[in-house]
Amino acid sequence: MTAKVDAFFTRVEQRHGDDMQCATGCSDCCHARLTVTGIEAAAIRAELATWDAARRAALAANAVAAPADHCAALDPEGRCMIYAARPVVCRSHGAPIRLQAGSLPVMPSCGKNFLRVTPDADCILDQGTLSTLVLAVDKLEGGDGTRIELSSLLGIE
Repeated sequence: MTAKVDAFFTRVEQRHGDDMQCATGCSDCCHARLTVTGIEAAAIRAELATWDAARRAALAANAVAAPADHCAALDPEGRCMIYAARPVVCRSHGAPIRLQAGSLPVMPSCGKNFLRVTPDADCILDQGTLSTLVLAVDKLEGGDGTRIELSSLLGIE
């Protein structure tokens, strides 16, 4: 599933890259405490299992020092320390997302993106569909839909 979300984001960048500011070090979307599904947690645990003890300790220390309103995996330079295993929500940040606000669809994206053009219709991610798919994959893998605090997953209480 992450490959499909990554491919979607790549398509958006290919078509609208001139109107997107997403790049290494931009972390506006990361100023939130995150939760992940069981399947996402398993992917993060698998990634961390490949790291040496020093790298895992650096991640834990970073998470402890992170501001309360920032992602526990965001380093001081604004980079994701678990980028290879980042959750689905992180993979979609920056792209326009169709949300339902009351009876009207709303299509927000990062406030730095899409200031000059309207994105193509197939470059808008439907949040309801994405959330349903993430939950379905989690359940297929034995999860129950319970969300896990990323900071807890990284060993931070």
